[in-house]
This record gives sequence, C-alpha cells and structure tokens, in this order.
Amino acid sequence: MPHLPWKLGSPSRLSRAGRLPVVTLVLLVVLGPILHALAGAAGQETIRVGVTAGPHEEVMEVVRDILAEQGVRVEIITFSDYVTPNLVLAEGDLDANSFQHLPYLERFATDHGLKLTAIAPTLNFPMGLYSRRIQQPDELKMGDSVAIPNDPTNGGRALLLLQDAGLIELAPGVDLAATPLDVVGNPKRLRILELDAAQLPRSLEDVALAAINTNYAIEAGLNPVRDAIHLEGAQSRFINVIAVRTEEKDRPIFQKLIAAYHSERVRRFVEERFEGSVIPGWE
Repeated sequence: MPHLPWKLGSPSRLSRAGRLPVVTLVLLVVLGPILHALAGAAGQETIRVGVTAGPHEEVMEVVRDILAEQGVRVEIITFSDYVTPNLVLAEGDLDANSFQHLPYLERFATDHGLKLTAIAPTLNFPMGLYSRRIQQPDELKMGDSVAIPNDPTNGGRALLLLQDAGLIELAPGVDLAATPLDVVGNPKRLRILELDAAQLPRSLEDVALAAINTNYAIEAGLNPVRDAIHLEGAQSRFINVIAVRTEEKDRPIFQKLIAAYHSERVRRFVEERFEGSVIPGWE
C-alpha cells in the first residue's frame, strides 16, 4: 500500500508507542482487532473523517468530543494536501471529509469521475492577499511576482480576488474557470506563479504578493483580519462542506455528525478561537 500523508495520532502518542516492550506491541497487534470488534458489539458507532491540518482539524476535534458524549467515536485523519482526502474517501477508507469548499468538490469530482456529495455546510474561510513587502495592493511594482494556488478552482478564485483588488482584468465570463491565460489586463505586468496551496505562506519570502487560503494562512501564523492586505467579503460562495460518498449520503450517523458540527458549542469555539478570521457557514 502506498504511503499516504495522514497522521493517526500526535507525535507524543507515537513516541510513547515506540517505547513499548515488544511483547506489549505483539499483544496490541493480536488483540487490537478483537477489542475493536468488542467495542462495536457494545453498540459504539465509529466514523472516520478526513481533514486538513489547522482550523479544520481543530474544529473537528470539538465535534469529536461532542459526539463522544453521545457514544459515537470519531477518528480524525489529517492530510497535508487538497487532493488525497477526496481520493481516499472515494476508495472507502474514510466515511466523510471536511476540508474543501463546494466549487472545489464539484470540480474535483467531475475531473476525477468520483461520486461524492456535499451533505452540509461548515465554515467560510475568506481568501486573502498577503505580502511581506507592501501594505496595499496598489503598491506593487512593475514586474512583481504574485503567487496563486495551482489547483483549478482555487486558482480561479485567486485570480478573481486579484481582479477585485484592481490588479488585473480577466476575460468576460471565465469566472472560476479562469487561468493566467485569461488575464486580458495586467497594467503592472505582474508575473503570476502557480504554486501548491499549502506552500503559499512560505512563498511570501520570495514573491511580492500571494493569494492564500485562510486555513493555510492560520496554520502559518497569519491572521487574515490583521495581516491580509485584501480579503474576500464575508458573504462568499466558497462555503466549506462535509463530503461523503454519494451512495451513503443518507446514513443516519451523518445526521449526528452534522448536528454536532452545527451546534452552539462549535459556533462559540470558532468565533473565540479564530477571532473573525473563520466564519460559521451554516447560519
């Protein structure tokens, strides 16, 4: 089986496991499936949910605690990219994932021939423009480099944000399908670089401006409200969603997952933890 970029526990947990005696490890391997079966026999429901590191993971940890009080076990699988969580979900190794906005899910499912469905909204992460060199978008110099995500939906979203900031003009009607080839107006002759979304915060050392998804911005220590020099409005069409395999969308356990996610406890956590940088998208 190829290595997949997820983590099954914290580093401290793994380091403790690494110090267990061999006999103990053997017993865990032998008895693990048996204990898991006994837990299932006792009536405990289990659901495996994929997330990306950062805000999505933090919020799902709150959801996990809520569902644990209801006898539902949530196993959180953390990924470092936007591609693998959908592929793993489609293959059946996850029950659901929570990391992407609806336009991305729809485009990804179409491009890869996957039967995935959004069952509920989660969070709104307004995309922002960030820079280590300037304070306003119009301070960019002739020929400066600007980095955007290299995946189709978020790339188009970033180009629309650059257009909203008055930096470029796109061909009429391209909308989210926009690519750098659709730029018809570029008065400062900006060099648009397409990079992996997770790498964009690091690119700030090398480019004049970068369009960064809020989950990656927060993970890198950036505060969108304080640090972004241009930010999408709160009423965005890029609300994130919980996705599942289409044929399983009516599983009763998903209603418990949605109810926990849309709870007042999660809403308070989001508002207090992210101070307005992340917005509950179900209200």
